[in-house]
Amino acid sequence: MIKGFLELFTDKTFVKFVVVGVINVIVGATIMFVFYNVFHLSYWVSSFSNYFFGSIVSYFLNKHFTFHYQEKGFASILKFAFNIIVCYIIAYSVAKPIMQWILSDFSITIQENFSMAFGMCLFTALNYLGQRFFAFKQK
Repeated sequence: MIKGFLELFTDKTFVKFVVVGVINVIVGATIMFVFYNVFHLSYWVSSFSNYFFGSIVSYFLNKHFTFHYQEKGFASILKFAFNIIVCYIIAYSVAKPIMQWILSDFSITIQENFSMAFGMCLFTALNYLGQRFFAFKQK
């Protein structure tokens, strides 16, 4: 079981997913932290904007570059969007209370900045699994 889990995160698909992820993290984190720290938009709006814009890029790059998904049609877009929404809700709903607990002596701004960063990490792991096994179905 452990061997299978390790293979899941060490194959060529995962490496390609990481490359796409690095591009998305750079762009998305910039958008998210600028929206939060410069424009003073809320935690939820700032983090959501990251995934809204990043998901558009991610869909096309992961569909063609990472997973070489051949199916055409609206179904893959819907599955991808559903995956993004579920991963986002789980990651950011978990990240904020954890960072509030760990960083309880710090300001809300510090807590929410760390929550957004931690949420990105959780989201990435969940998103890889969701895209691989649900949105772009690979064994």
